[in-house]
Amino acid sequence: MAIGTGDALGSRFVPREAADFPERLRGVKPLAKGLWVEGRLPGTEPLVAVVGARAATRAGCQAVSRLAGELAAGGHGVVSGGALGVDAAAHDGALAAGGPTFAVLGCGIDIIYPDRHRRLYRAIVASGALLSEYGPGVPVRTWQFPVRNRLVAALADAVVVAECWPRSGALITAQLARRLGRPLLALPGSPGADSLLAAGAALPVTSAAEVRAALAGTLVPASGRAGEWADPWAAVCAAVGRGSATVEDVALKLRIPVAEVLAVLCEADMAGRVRRLPGGRYEVCRGN
Repeated sequence: MAIGTGDALGSRFVPREAADFPERLRGVKPLAKGLWVEGRLPGTEPLVAVVGARAATRAGCQAVSRLAGELAAGGHGVVSGGALGVDAAAHDGALAAGGPTFAVLGCGIDIIYPDRHRRLYRAIVASGALLSEYGPGVPVRTWQFPVRNRLVAALADAVVVAECWPRSGALITAQLARRLGRPLLALPGSPGADSLLAAGAALPVTSAAEVRAALAGTLVPASGRAGEWADPWAAVCAAVGRGSATVEDVALKLRIPVAEVLAVLCEADMAGRVRRLPGGRYEVCRGN
């Protein structure tokens, strides 16, 4: 039985030292010790990651599905995170076009999350793969999802940010993509994506042809006034900067859930904005 049925008997572990471990993931920080794989590892096909909100609108999902289908029909593999909303639309669009798609999970390779995606996961395995650095039985934990985002960004030749909001995790993936030197693209029409475009941090795309042009370096940026891209870590880093603090301290200061603070601190730690100290406290890194 395969992972699509909820067990790990069809999976295999590929260590970082293995010859077939994806080259682009070897140097990503924090280092991945290896990947659990159900299906096949990405081959020579170019890969485009598509990320966005879980609570996306129908129109937003339709736009993503159409773009992913065009990409798949043109020979691109589509990478996303297997979540609700934009992720599912990206996988579905690629599958409908008969192309490969890869889902990087934020939990154990045998965990179907959300549980309504059992059929989707089976289809993904048939065309591409489910991938995770977390082994069988590792439960869903909030902080694991931002950590996996670095793999989504690193695996792709370009990252497309679809419909999302100013505090969306998709903007974290966008930051990671820029740090990795991946072309950052955005579908216009939502506050999060539009903030990237206004700041000149991403190029606007609405079709696979424009994505290909961006990869070739021939896409002309849209004219417009450059603005400032909102820093998704700013509030938490400012709270930590007022004195080394625990996750609970920051949650109390900002009046936001502990799980959300932990996720943002994990992301900021990966980005070098904060560092974790003994005893579970954090401090802002010098120069930030």
